[in-house]
Amino acid sequence: MRFENGRESDNVEDRRGTGGGMNIGGRGKLGIGTIVLALVAWYFGVDPSVVLDTASVVQPPAAQNLPASPRPRAEDEVARFASMVLADTEDTWGAIFRGAGRQYQEPRLVLYTGATQSACGVGQAAMGPFYCPADSKLYLDLSFFDELRTRFGAPGDFAQAYVIAHEVGHHVQNLLGISAKVQQARQRVSEREANRLSVRLELQADCLAGVWANHADRSRKVLEAGDIEEGLAAASATGDDRLQKQARGYAVPDSFTHGSSAQRARWFREGLTQGTLRACDTFSTAAP
Repeated sequence: MRFENGRESDNVEDRRGTGGGMNIGGRGKLGIGTIVLALVAWYFGVDPSVVLDTASVVQPPAAQNLPASPRPRAEDEVARFASMVLADTEDTWGAIFRGAGRQYQEPRLVLYTGATQSACGVGQAAMGPFYCPADSKLYLDLSFFDELRTRFGAPGDFAQAYVIAHEVGHHVQNLLGISAKVQQARQRVSEREANRLSVRLELQADCLAGVWANHADRSRKVLEAGDIEEGLAAASATGDDRLQKQARGYAVPDSFTHGSSAQRARWFREGLTQGTLRACDTFSTAAP
């Protein structure tokens, strides 16, 4: 991506290696924060067991106030890139909202190490990046990008940008009231149908990430050769079918909460190609 001289966002909280991030101790009782975050994970279609299975006791406040440890230069460069991506989403969604006669409320990006406190409870790196609607913040442990490259086989700067843009997509859904409507609908249906609604919500966030990329490239020519393939690879690598097959050897479609690899890639491409909110109506199609 052509972000060498891009603007950095003012909406970044850097808690890496400081008291803002929490040191995780041995396994023990589940704190109320972890339970709350598990519920928020369920809200957005993430299997709560991912949170509960990795939950650990957080060190007391006195142990959190540690001096910042030196960070590798490469990590700071990735943090700067994340800030520039966030800034570009601010410019893009600000313009889209103004065009619709609305004001875009910018989210904040929290960079942390290991675990950190959010308005939704304690967030942990094992969960991957997440968006908390209660404080309108995106939470990201930069080590996830290493995992994206090594575990998921999706390297590249645009793959990283896609991850951030997807979480910003959840913020857009929150601002538009879509998330609240989906949550209300989930409470009235079976678990199977609730999962299907979650899939549609996640696929829409993928599509909204594509909308951002479309507008950013048309306005600022940020895409380079291979970027689209990187984004599609990241979307495909995190499909429920692929992750379940890696974990258990088979996939259970009724338990999907984010969509299959093919679905995620398809909707990201749809947003990238069409560049409109209307193109991201994943709820009206017979089969997403």
